[in-house]
Amino acid sequence: MMSTMRLFAAIIPPETVVDHLDSFLDPRRDEPAPLRWTSPGQWHVTLAFMPSAPMEVVDDLVEGLEAMAERHSPTAVSVRRGGCFPDVARARVLWAAIDGGDRLSSLARGSRSVAATVGAAPEGGRFVPHLTLARMHRPVDATRWLRVLEAYAGPPWTVGELALVESQLPRGKGHRPRHEVLARVPLGG
Repeated sequence: MMSTMRLFAAIIPPETVVDHLDSFLDPRRDEPAPLRWTSPGQWHVTLAFMPSAPMEVVDDLVEGLEAMAERHSPTAVSVRRGGCFPDVARARVLWAAIDGGDRLSSLARGSRSVAATVGAAPEGGRFVPHLTLARMHRPVDATRWLRVLEAYAGPPWTVGELALVESQLPRGKGHRPRHEVLARVPLGG
């Protein structure tokens, strides 16, 4: 039987960016709402999600990501405003948007292509550059939360690397997934 891993290629924001957004959200987290807040230490922009990648392709995946990333220049982005999946009236996920994230689309396409080439089978779907802030147990109208996020504008930062991360699902109720960075891949250019 082939062993698999849950992997994702991602952009991990710097600590200053995480701290700024966390400080903005902190006084709002105590409000009664059906939100399960994600840990700021796990905020990332997913470029490619591979829910069951064979363990033996990890080295090839890192090599492919390195070759792909070398062709991309660092790019400036910031966290600004927010959104919901699937939509504001039936929100299951609340997220903060990445301003300038359209420049990350080619990194997402490249990461997914590398994953598919080495046999890591990435999930599809349209790339929406964001940081997941909270999840809901049931669909809710999140209009109020989008108004809150409309007021947010975080500090700019330069994306200079991507990371390959293993996500281990929790065992037992109330536990969170554990993320471990397996490799950091610098952007070239």
